Amino acid sequence: MSYYPILLKFDGKTALIVGGGKVAERKVEALLQCGASIRIVSRELTSKLKALIELGRLQHHAEEFKEKYLDNAFLVVAATDDKQLNHRISESARKRGLLINAVDQPDDCNFFVPSIVRRGDLLIAISTSGKSPALAKKIRKELENQYGNAYKIFLNLMGILRKEILSQGLSQEENSRIFHEIVDSDILDALALNNLAKGKYILGQILPRDMNIADILQRSFNNEV
Repeated sequence: MSYYPILLKFDGKTALIVGGGKVAERKVEALLQCGASIRIVSRELTSKLKALIELGRLQHHAEEFKEKYLDNAFLVVAATDDKQLNHRISESARKRGLLINAVDQPDDCNFFVPSIVRRGDLLIAISTSGKSPALAKKIRKELENQYGNAYKIFLNLMGILRKEILSQGLSQEENSRIFHEIVDSDILDALALNNLAKGKYILGQILPRDMNIADILQRSFNNEV
């Protein structure tokens, strides 16, 4: 079976996590980055999860799983060490048409969580369709070495430039030429070396002359998109 990859937008939607161990902790951290409102059900918690609860980042229910906790959930993760419980959670979630991932139980999932490389707004997802998480992890580590922090800065830069260039009233062909020349230039190498002078020179050969390139570059490093 082939799977259809998507990126989910949470915007405060609720993710239910059942379990309080290290796996649940990793799921919580990833979901918090995406703006999810998290409800966690578990009697036992890692120290990091306890700290997040004390900070008011999580809604916690220190008891056994009950179906009522599925109410208003957008996505569910069953991350307990009890396979039968994970299976029951999965059945209940699927009856409600919810997205459910039961950790290490592919048959109880209707979606898989890929291994991820994140560099700011650059997101690279690697999946083996649940067949070999170890291979996905290996590929992720290779990609982490290939795609460094310069890509985060570059996308900050492109976000700023896109607004600036589109406001210039240039033709669609000219806009396209500028964007493609920037992507094909050596700007990423300059950003990786924090070489603002070289970056300014490269962009100066491509961008309209009236643009404040030094300011744009500085904002890119400061994440002022």
